Amino acid sequence: MDKKELYERYQRQVILPGFGEEGQQKLLKAKILVIGAGGLGCPVLQYLAAAGVGTIGIVDDDVVTLNNLHRQVLYSVNDIGFSKTERATHSLRQLNPGIKIIPYNERLTVQNALILLDEFDIIIDGTDNFSTRYMINDACVLMNKPLVYGAISQFEGQVSVFNSRQNDNDETVNYRDLFPNPPKEDEVLNCADSGVLGVLPGIIGTMMANETIKLITGIGETLANRLLTYNALNNQVYKLALSARTGTRLLIPENEAAFLQMDYEWLCSSERTAPIAIGSEIDAGIFNDLIAKERVDVIDVREPGEMPVVNDFSNIKIPLAELSANTSLMKSDTIVAFCQSGKRSLQAVKILSGIFGGDKKIYSLRGGIIEWKKQKQTV
Repeated sequence: MDKKELYERYQRQVILPGFGEEGQQKLLKAKILVIGAGGLGCPVLQYLAAAGVGTIGIVDDDVVTLNNLHRQVLYSVNDIGFSKTERATHSLRQLNPGIKIIPYNERLTVQNALILLDEFDIIIDGTDNFSTRYMINDACVLMNKPLVYGAISQFEGQVSVFNSRQNDNDETVNYRDLFPNPPKEDEVLNCADSGVLGVLPGIIGTMMANETIKLITGIGETLANRLLTYNALNNQVYKLALSARTGTRLLIPENEAAFLQMDYEWLCSSERTAPIAIGSEIDAGIFNDLIAKERVDVIDVREPGEMPVVNDFSNIKIPLAELSANTSLMKSDTIVAFCQSGKRSLQAVKILSGIFGGDKKIYSLRGGIIEWKKQKQTV
């Protein structure tokens, strides 16, 4: 791309006070790795590619599905079933053929994380699970890489910049200073379980792209050592000052060898305390047989208002947090709990098993009501 074309493409940025050609050259020389090409990754990728970030890596092993499209606006119905990294790469190259897009159609693991991150200047976490989030954070601390973080749930999102200083005298804060230890997999719902307003990842993802541009060019003030939260229902914005915690660094692997020995999925799993007994799950077929032939108490442990509404069979609605206080509603010898995806219902099995012991047969519907509905549609 010649100088005339470069200037024409980026002219609206170049004329900004304090940005200029120097800022644009910094963008063109930058190497950014975006981990996750979903709700947050899509706006991050689109705006950084449009702004002229010279090299963008994309890590994701997922494919495009229909339920992605209400928020992952980089894709269309024609992309369903195809790799997100491949389709994102194709679209971004059409948006800006003058930059380099590198797709990594693979899952980030402890085996490849340090190798992949080593090639890039700034890391952007657009993931939706805690095990990957803690792994990315720890890798960035080990490698001294700035990390742009974002997270969303339902109507609220948050953004921060970790492992980076606003001023030379500042301490560097990382994700573990905010959340030293991960929650177990059943304690915090992801978007698949709790839902998310489609525009929210666009808002938060755009903020993440903005933080990245500021990090690269040096303009403005980043969210280093601060956490911004945004509520889409009332447009309230809060900023929380963060500081390094004593002992946080001890939670992070001290070197590459220790990092390679980490099991982040176990760290974020409910198995850290007590595993749920094997055989506590039943599939859709067994569930259908049970409700057709036996007297069964079917418990919906989702929160009020969660979709889809279930009128296909009789069920008792008791949110997970209220389960132990409402066991008097369960009269049958067999109980089946269900939720959106099967995670909370497994927790319900553990709670009810502790209350009833071996007096009742207690099961979780594997895959939740979403999987049951899919099975029903294919029959």
